[in-house]
Amino acid sequence: MESFAADLARLQRTPLSDQHVDALREVGTEENWPGGHIVTRPGDPLDQFIYILDGAIEVFDPVTGEAYLSAHLGPGQFTGEIGFLNGTAASLALRTREATRVLVAPRGEVLRLMSRIPEMSDIILSVLAARRRRQVEAGDGNLTLIAPETDRDLRRIESFLSRNKVPFSVLPLDDPKARLLCGGDACAGVAFGDEGLIEAPSPARIARKLGLDEPAAQSAETDVLIVGGGPAGVAAAVYAGAEGLSSMLIEELAVGGQAGTSSRVENYMGFPTGISGGDLVWRGEIQAMKFGTRFVRPRSVTGLDIRDDGRFAVSLDEGGPIIASAIVVASGVQYRRMPWVGLERFEGAGVHYAATKTEARYVAGEPVIIVGGGNSAGQAAMYLSRVASHVHVMVRGPSLAASMSDYLSTRLDADPSITVHYRTEIEALEGGDTLSSVTYRTDGTPKKLAVAGVFAMVGAAPNTGWLSGKVALDDKGFVRAGAEAGGRSRFETSQAGIFAVGDVRAGSVKRVASAVGEGSVVISSVWDHCRK
Repeated sequence: MESFAADLARLQRTPLSDQHVDALREVGTEENWPGGHIVTRPGDPLDQFIYILDGAIEVFDPVTGEAYLSAHLGPGQFTGEIGFLNGTAASLALRTREATRVLVAPRGEVLRLMSRIPEMSDIILSVLAARRRRQVEAGDGNLTLIAPETDRDLRRIESFLSRNKVPFSVLPLDDPKARLLCGGDACAGVAFGDEGLIEAPSPARIARKLGLDEPAAQSAETDVLIVGGGPAGVAAAVYAGAEGLSSMLIEELAVGGQAGTSSRVENYMGFPTGISGGDLVWRGEIQAMKFGTRFVRPRSVTGLDIRDDGRFAVSLDEGGPIIASAIVVASGVQYRRMPWVGLERFEGAGVHYAATKTEARYVAGEPVIIVGGGNSAGQAAMYLSRVASHVHVMVRGPSLAASMSDYLSTRLDADPSITVHYRTEIEALEGGDTLSSVTYRTDGTPKKLAVAGVFAMVGAAPNTGWLSGKVALDDKGFVRAGAEAGGRSRFETSQAGIFAVGDVRAGSVKRVASAVGEGSVVISSVWDHCRK
């Protein structure tokens, strides 16, 4: 299956050419650093591009002070992480191994060079993306989760980091480094660099530490604000940046949207071996950042006002407001919270709304239930069947034919580790600190089943509460657009300047490819509105 970036160990490296280095000299300065010079610490802003002329730079552990990679960067190479594109914070600590001579160029100037010199951009992007993949796979990021399986809040943080491709490591309570980070006695928590434990950790607090929410920390202005980071929103972000519009994307949890909860997408053109929804959309995020789109997460849009000048003031749960000439609503849908007895008690402690590597870790070797009959549920069943002892798929209807692609339903029927239960509904969840069993009914007959996890992938509730009273919605809360809403184009809503694309639009085809297409096409109408 395809990944979100190239394998750094196998990447065929192309050095920056002499012309690229000359261009860097025009915007940067040459500096000489002694051995042991600290280049960056975790949390430092990624606001400089550093090209090595002579000497060597290595990654080190800020807690122990020891180098923890056998390799280092030498002449002709450059430092940097993918967050350089969006101006976020460093996750690694770097220092010189010996006397080192470098070219140091400001981030903004290098981004302008990359926009003018595509060959230079290709080299830098491929290396930075491959480095992020290596960091994610190896857990190199100086962000450490200690015993997340013991605490539902830490589980949510782990899911947030994993789905946003933020590198982190996980330590058990009895690990010596865990005790060191905790200051003696081991305890569950989150540590960053050598700062010790983060007080009251949450996705929002950690995002702030990493600079993921920086663009919206204070009021800002932009041509187009994109609400939602699923396939439609990220496609709009790519095309907005490519067409020269200043753009910002606000995402409530993780770039990828509902597609990001899917372990595998096999029917998207160009990926014959499949790719996870999160990896597919992350590739688009990098493209959009290359064109200058700013990404903000985790932030929720809480309100919308129309100003006298025709522009929009968008309120956020923190920071803002954001002033935009146009808004693209791509907030998608979310799986419904089911009316199960005990649901709230076990959300994050056995009940999940995504089936990725993080959630799979909690149910390895145990039986699980997947509720839902769509493609996402089918892919989750196939993925979890490789780690769970048995997968039970529960659907209300008499078959999967109406909701699941034939290739998937055929695989489920043929897999001995998967059982599909028709005309079945869960009634209650039971357990101690974590889920241990469920009560369900099949054709009215009550039954009980011991399971370690329930994966809810049913229903589609649109995320449009913040739009109520501002644009026309249908009776299910989906956004009306086009001629039926009085829009001047297919995706414009009843309010001029507000557009709806993807799953959140009434009447849309709920497929990744369709969402990408709508997000791409809508920008021509956004351009016309912004430049009228």
